[in-house]
Amino acid sequence: MLGMADTPPRAAAHAGHAHSDTFRHSYSKDRAQLVRRLSRIEGQVRGITRMIERDEYCVDILQQTAALRAAVDAISILILEDHVQGCVRTAAERGEADQYVDEVIDVVRRTLGRPIRSGSRTG
Repeated sequence: MLGMADTPPRAAAHAGHAHSDTFRHSYSKDRAQLVRRLSRIEGQVRGITRMIERDEYCVDILQQTAALRAAVDAISILILEDHVQGCVRTAAERGEADQYVDEVIDVVRRTLGRPIRSGSRTG
């Protein structure tokens, strides 16, 4: 998982992007679903904590951590889809897609544990 120190500075990534009053993050339409999923994840974490406190079988705990990872990945995919379909599409319409595309590629590479490519990203 990414720590806060691994997150690229948003101000630099979005410098010069004056969003109009109608702009909103694309995940806004899925906010209720995201909050519900995060609440379930909180419950999963508490359940894993209880399993450890009760010295439950290691494999059972590992199965629960795998389920937790899958739940977090599902949230990430939902937000990524919304970002590409909304924010990146809006940036492309404004002629500002390049840095948004680069930002998405960087975060996906980090999520997959791959280093960020150096140099030009244009093909």
